[in-house]
Amino acid sequence: MNSQRIWRIGLTGGIGSGKSTVAGMLAARGAAVIDADAISRNLTAPGGRATAQISQVFGSHMVDADGAMDRQAMRALIVNNADAKKQLEAIIHPLVSLITAEQAQAALQSGQNCLVFDVPLLVESGERWRRQLDRVVVVDCDAPTQKQRVMARSGLAPEEIDRIIALQASRTQRLACADVVIYNQGLRLAELEAQVAQVASDFGL
Repeated sequence: MNSQRIWRIGLTGGIGSGKSTVAGMLAARGAAVIDADAISRNLTAPGGRATAQISQVFGSHMVDADGAMDRQAMRALIVNNADAKKQLEAIIHPLVSLITAEQAQAALQSGQNCLVFDVPLLVESGERWRRQLDRVVVVDCDAPTQKQRVMARSGLAPEEIDRIIALQASRTQRLACADVVIYNQGLRLAELEAQVAQVASDFGL
């Protein structure tokens, strides 16, 4: 491995902020993007590493015939049950941390110098993520823009989007945690790319 500095970057942003687009642009420049959400989804997908434990803790009815967690049933259970939510997190979070570390190690062994951890709930997780990172990059836009983008791509009802936005950290909280802000509002893709290129160059990309 060369002796270049290793960067560990946290990338976050609210729903509809354009975080995944920015992650893709950083990956195209040679960053190793480690997607905490995708890891979490895979854990509860058919044959995922969390499903046996979920079945054990919550009962076999929480795992469907394909060996995946029944997301709808789990959502219905944890929406008003803080203990069940904690139990689920106690299964998922350590596994996400473990697989994140495995993927980071693999990226470093293959000679990559910039690891981008794409973490939607980075701000909400407090110090758990922060202490592992050199910089936090926040992709930012206002709530009406978030809502417009999510409606356009997902067809979710406006009140459902409002509910998701309300559950996430506020824009103010995210910006307070940011070392770098990519302001993604009213931009053409090329303008966003120019901002990303500028940020990427600081991290050796």
